[in-house]
Amino acid sequence: MTVFDRPLSRRRLLSGAAALAGGGLLLGCTPGAGDSASDLSYWHLMSGGDGIVMAGLVDAVNAMNAGFRAEQTVLAWGPPYYTKLAMASAGGRAPDLAVMHASRIAGYAPGGLLEPWDVDLLAEVGVRESDFPPLVWQKGVYDGKLYSIALDTHPFVLYYNTQHAEKAGVTDAIQAMNSPEAFVEVAAKLQRVTGKHGLSYGYLGDGSQMWRLFYTLYRQTGAEMKLVPGSPAQVDEAAAVKVLGFVRSLLNDTIATRSGDGGTATSEFLHGESGLFFGGVWELPVLKESKLPFDARPIPTLFGQQAAYADSHTFVLPRQSTVSPERRRHTYQLVAELLKRSVTWAGAGHIPAYQPVVTSTEYQQLKPQSHYVGIPAYVNYDPDVWFSGAGSDFHKYFAENVQNVYLGSGDPAAGFDGFVQRLNKLLDRPQPV
Repeated sequence: MTVFDRPLSRRRLLSGAAALAGGGLLLGCTPGAGDSASDLSYWHLMSGGDGIVMAGLVDAVNAMNAGFRAEQTVLAWGPPYYTKLAMASAGGRAPDLAVMHASRIAGYAPGGLLEPWDVDLLAEVGVRESDFPPLVWQKGVYDGKLYSIALDTHPFVLYYNTQHAEKAGVTDAIQAMNSPEAFVEVAAKLQRVTGKHGLSYGYLGDGSQMWRLFYTLYRQTGAEMKLVPGSPAQVDEAAAVKVLGFVRSLLNDTIATRSGDGGTATSEFLHGESGLFFGGVWELPVLKESKLPFDARPIPTLFGQQAAYADSHTFVLPRQSTVSPERRRHTYQLVAELLKRSVTWAGAGHIPAYQPVVTSTEYQQLKPQSHYVGIPAYVNYDPDVWFSGAGSDFHKYFAENVQNVYLGSGDPAAGFDGFVQRLNKLLDRPQPV
């Protein structure tokens, strides 16, 4: 008997909701689904520039007059959003459609908080597995069923100041970097041009920033991290120590500042005080608005194997107590139309998951977006386990043990061991839902 064959206990779902959301609080009342078959309730956590773009996409679909209308509800990013989504499913008042990070699926699908997509009905509206990069599609699969459909991939990348690169004579070298030594050499040459730093990397107080770079480079060594509840974490300590030591070596107040946070790094790069910048593709709108001469590329393969950390915004079907076939079909149509228009979403830096958009002339002309378009072929998401993913405490646990390593006062081996011990305690616990 699968979890979907059993009646869901409201108490069981409620008891797990807060844990799944990383301890976030439920704020306010939970809006329910739309009131008619043509009025679809759509929840997401897109704010700022992303929120404006998403609103435009929804308006464009509504303007089709295709027999339904999507009403957006925008909720606060992080634990509040994921808590509300879990509680709405538990109460039978879930929206017709919601956005969830791919890294959170492992915590929601097993407990019955999501309903699987019907791949045959998806095909009827023009959405097929062959339209997505294999790793991106498979991330939405749990126990043989599809629980999420990716809108995008948003990776951690390397930006560089093209003017500084030309002056330092490293334009070609930036594309050819293939070892830690080569990276340091380029960064040192850029530092001599800027007079301040060669690289901007903000991590202080931000576990996600620490994790994104670490996991990219850790996976480049070929190392894996398997987290299976009931078993100790399977990790490669030697690879982790090597990577942590390398990152710490960059934070020497010459190549990069030892004590920079995200705002410091972005500001420094925008003001031409560094030549390289580790950041997410979501930084792209700010960089473009500044008129800075820059380009972007995947983080170079420094440890032998292509790898890049990323997450994906995905569409999910939260569990509802009753499902109208007509509303459900309209929900499928809504997702299909959003995917087909996602070249607009690419303007915010994200890589569309729907490949007919990626291969279009319109997308290929986008710069620098098309310069890192290959990342989904070797993307690495957070390890699949109930306590990992965006808006959870997983990255915080990493920061608690590794920040002192980056600051220069902690031992890499001891820091990583502390993180693994924390993981093992969580792995010993039963999954909340």
